[in-house]
Amino acid sequence: MLRDPESYARLLEHVRAAVLAGLPGPRSPRSVVSASWDRSLAAHVDPDEGEAPFVHDVDVLTALREAHPLAPVLPVLRQMLVSIADDAEHVMIVTDAEGLILWREGAANQLVRADHVGLSEGTRWSESAIGTNAMGTTLATGEPVQIYSAEHLVRRYHTWTCAAAPVRDPETGVLLGSIDVSGPLRTVHPAMLSLVTATAQLAEGQLRAQLAVRDERLRRVNMPHLEALRGRPGALLSASGRVLAAQACLLPATVDVRRGGGTVALPDGRIATMEPLAEGYLLRLRATGGGSGGHRPRLRLEYLADGAGSTTVDGRDVPFTLRHAEILTLLALHPNGLSAERLALQLYGESGNPVTVRAEIHRLRSQLGASVVQTRPYRLAAEVDADFVKARSLLRSGSPSDVLQVFRGPLLPESEAPAIREERETLTAQVRQVALNSTDPAVLWSFWETSCGVDDFEILDALLTTLPPSDPRRAAVSAHRARLA
Repeated sequence: MLRDPESYARLLEHVRAAVLAGLPGPRSPRSVVSASWDRSLAAHVDPDEGEAPFVHDVDVLTALREAHPLAPVLPVLRQMLVSIADDAEHVMIVTDAEGLILWREGAANQLVRADHVGLSEGTRWSESAIGTNAMGTTLATGEPVQIYSAEHLVRRYHTWTCAAAPVRDPETGVLLGSIDVSGPLRTVHPAMLSLVTATAQLAEGQLRAQLAVRDERLRRVNMPHLEALRGRPGALLSASGRVLAAQACLLPATVDVRRGGGTVALPDGRIATMEPLAEGYLLRLRATGGGSGGHRPRLRLEYLADGAGSTTVDGRDVPFTLRHAEILTLLALHPNGLSAERLALQLYGESGNPVTVRAEIHRLRSQLGASVVQTRPYRLAAEVDADFVKARSLLRSGSPSDVLQVFRGPLLPESEAPAIREERETLTAQVRQVALNSTDPAVLWSFWETSCGVDDFEILDALLTTLPPSDPRRAAVSAHRARLA
């Protein structure tokens, strides 16, 4: 935390005045601030008299809120930020991609104070509208940012500090808007930026989970079209061109579908035809011209997550079932390979049938390619980069922060396969102990953010012991523990 926010604010005033006058100052502004000032001044924002424009009334704003992609994750944002904003005398703000404030919540006295400077629903806070501010600057740069006092270009906001982070569409990567916490300068705390960033990531995780549900529905409805190809190379695509399921071929993560059907050339020169479906497309690929280039593929498994995780081959996202993820996990943990009988035992227990395993391996090889999964015994022939393998290694030789950087949640939390469950429980217990043994609140906070630690009283008590009273994260932990108790 800044030891003397008011002195720092006076320093920033001198810096701003010098820059605007074209004179040498006591120090240079931060690079992100300097670039933002340049963009704001180029947009003719008045540094002395600028004011956030009011662009939409309540009726229009209501319709915009209902249609906005961030509306479904608003409860998550409230749960993470509103109680903290109340305690720290801040307001939580959510904007669209153009900087329009769609939602604003916080303590009543702070909302009144915010109204006086135009921090209200229906106003626009892009850099081009009101100059340097956390919301506008994070939308301009695509990165989280905290803006202090006179780092705001417009003078009327110099008694405020704000932290904001962008939120992107998990399907397209398009910027959806920003999440911001703003409040009086005297309550400034550097941890607020981390908190807002974590909340934005949580919102993106929720959107990703909703997308996964839609994808699964599309796969279920359209799979008969792919099966009708009878093993010939093809794929199911979403309406935006993402590959949802493929057989007998490797494809990029997305295919250009702008023309809405017909013949399409893939980046490696292969030719395919796309047949529009009710939702999405069926892609038919010529069987010749594999396009793999003979290199050893790189298989990346990210299964330490509270959500579904991800599987990629050479950077291409591969749709996968839980059973396929379980098989890939076990093969990654046994680089020398497993027989059908051993794999069946680890997947299903004593009731496992090797015939079932062989059928699953056949489907997995059809999707990933024989160059990734080989037989006799079943093994991974690709270069494997698996987060759970890396976590195992870091537990032996890495620092606690390194371990928690990799461990973002339990291993395949939905899996009931005996070997996966045992590995998950062992790994989680080891990481939990590493967190408890650490005196670093950042390590404990990282573990608490996972589903493994969120309701763990021992983790909560350790956080309350290590976090200083002035840290706004302490209020979140304390409130959560009180709700559990």
